[in-house]
Amino acid sequence: MQQSAPISRPPAGSSPLRDRLAIPVLASGGILMAVMQTVVVPLLPDLPRLTGASAATVSWTVTATLLSGAVLTPVLGRAGDMYGKRRVLTSALALMTVGSVLCALTSDIGVLIAARALQGAAASVVPLSISILRDELPPERRGSAVALMSSTVGIGAALGLPLAALVVQYADWHTMFWLTSALGALGVAATWWAVKESPVREPGRFDMLGALGLAAGLVCLLLGVSQGGTWGWGSARVLGLFLGAAVVLALWWWQQLRAERPLVDLRLVTRPRVGLSHVAALLTGFAFYANSLVTAQLVQAPKATGYGLGLSIVATGLCLLPGGVTMLLFSPLSARISAARGPRITLALGAAVIACGYAVRIADSRDLWMIIVGATVVATGTTLAYSALPTLILRAVPAAQTASANGVNVLMRTIGQATSSAAVAAVLVHHSSTVGGVPVPTLRGYLLAFAMAGAVALVACAAALSIPRDGASDGARRGEGATRGARDGAMEGA
Repeated sequence: MQQSAPISRPPAGSSPLRDRLAIPVLASGGILMAVMQTVVVPLLPDLPRLTGASAATVSWTVTATLLSGAVLTPVLGRAGDMYGKRRVLTSALALMTVGSVLCALTSDIGVLIAARALQGAAASVVPLSISILRDELPPERRGSAVALMSSTVGIGAALGLPLAALVVQYADWHTMFWLTSALGALGVAATWWAVKESPVREPGRFDMLGALGLAAGLVCLLLGVSQGGTWGWGSARVLGLFLGAAVVLALWWWQQLRAERPLVDLRLVTRPRVGLSHVAALLTGFAFYANSLVTAQLVQAPKATGYGLGLSIVATGLCLLPGGVTMLLFSPLSARISAARGPRITLALGAAVIACGYAVRIADSRDLWMIIVGATVVATGTTLAYSALPTLILRAVPAAQTASANGVNVLMRTIGQATSSAAVAAVLVHHSSTVGGVPVPTLRGYLLAFAMAGAVALVACAAALSIPRDGASDGARRGEGATRGARDGAMEGA
């Protein structure tokens, strides 16, 4: 396949400094997005007291971000393909920053939930950034940059928890949001300055009906999954949400197949290279997320349980920190494996490593150093898998649909994570005992959760190996040609 050629000379208004800083700026945006999603976690036990709201209401500060992120990621990805990726990226970062400012200014739970919903827009930062990297970088630099960008989700999550815990422990909780507001404003300015707008566009009218249909279907689906444990899986509300999701998404699928410019190109999604990549993303998201959920609860369990370590939230965050550092270190290795063996092998290897990490967790979940080793092995596998997924998408879709296709892939990870949260909670609730008058999960419950996540990781490995071996698809070849044409046109205009 003929590869797109590097730009021979920089376009007007660019500078060597800005070109060098583009990748670090995009990566820092991904890390900041992940930090913003996790900073509220240490606050959850205290928010009922601080806001005067019930624990069930406070949980919506997490649920609102999950729902808005799932809905907005494919929508903003499509908007980036049509109207400009840098423009939409900076808008997403700006919404995230506005949400953080609102959180810093209020103690009202209603405003906090709305502000956290605004912050969910930042979930589109990674797919938009990956699309920009595809458009702007020559092939020899693209793999490592995309791998780094994919790893920022885990890096930011590992950094966010101890950072937030330290702020909450030693300062007023609003200080945490003022800090993230300042970082967000810096991120918006740096992105606008250092990142060039991509000339690759897909013209046409935005599919507003498709966006509304997808939003309604996803809200019903994810709301049912995230609240099933609280409302009851057999309750009328949860069953009604699942039924509504099935009906709305079926109608949405029918509408998308008939739309002239659909929000999501379902004919592209149903190709084996793209569809199986999305399935692998869902399964990997499920397997990865159980690691963070279970580790945090396990090490904080009271010592009276016989297995718990009774660690503080700060110490818990530090236990997860080696995994974040590992993700940063291993992202270049992922790019090298993908270049030598192909991204499907990297994805399969990553899923297998995740399963090995859970085997370590099952073998020993009492000693702190073994818990850290097991969690770090899972993080290493996640790095390999998450770094390979965007590369698979880049090779299988046209350049003009990169952001929307990667947005759908991130959406599948989100659905996997939400399902993992619900499944792990169900397992731990079913296997619990009373310690000091308080119900806590048993060690058997944790081990079953590890076994479940490890089994899903093995299924993800099988899905990865099922992805066709052939090189980039014809659509990707056409997309690369469109990229070259757009670059040439931009150069002539410059």
